[in-house]
Amino acid sequence: MAETPVTRWKCVCAYDGTDFAGWQSQTGGNAIQDVIEARLAEIFGEAVRIHGSGRTDAGVHARGQVFHFDAAWRHGPAKLHAAMRVKLPRSIQLRSVRAVPATFHARFGAVGKIYHYHVVLGDADPFTRRMAWTIERGQPLDVAAMIDAAERLRGSHDFAGFAAFNGTERETTVRDLRRLELKRRGRHLRWEFEADGFLYKMVRSLMGALVAVGEGKLTTGDIESVLANPVRTAAVPTAPPQGLFLERVIY
Repeated sequence: MAETPVTRWKCVCAYDGTDFAGWQSQTGGNAIQDVIEARLAEIFGEAVRIHGSGRTDAGVHARGQVFHFDAAWRHGPAKLHAAMRVKLPRSIQLRSVRAVPATFHARFGAVGKIYHYHVVLGDADPFTRRMAWTIERGQPLDVAAMIDAAERLRGSHDFAGFAAFNGTERETTVRDLRRLELKRRGRHLRWEFEADGFLYKMVRSLMGALVAVGEGKLTTGDIESVLANPVRTAAVPTAPPQGLFLERVIY
């Protein structure tokens, strides 16, 4: 029998990141990548490395995280999908599996990403608290001011003042924030971010700044100043992780 050729597999998964140490593999093995790789090792009888479209922090969720891996599998994508799903925890859902050309790369092939950030104004039930930033304190947010600030942020800018750095060198901190829109339903605010790429903790920093504007702690002028002088300062807060969802990776 001919040897089964190695195939590159593109997978899309969703997860509740509440109880995980983020996407990227960790020493303690409590990252989403670790869980998926452990299941693949059971299936293939050897270590299989997966490559994600990018990391998400501890507590951050995803509806459309993409990863790929290379492995020899003779039974087709449907059976591979079924095999991978069998022992994954309920908080990780494998949405699709398909064979792709060897030139596909989950990270380097991406040309854009879409994130959503959820904010709830006022009291929230225990379940919503796991999936949104609940803002109970003080007077109501000035949502109109937040929308005005969001308009200043759209477009191509150096977003270094709205990012955190973990020692990774980058050629440029300029990103094209193609879309930043608010969808509101009562007390629930859903902010939608789309860009050609995002810096480390960029969405959470932008969201923290927008809420600070809504609280009157920052002005739209302050937002413009950070864009003009892109140096991170303590004036830009970081929003908590639980409200953030990676919605889609664009190829």
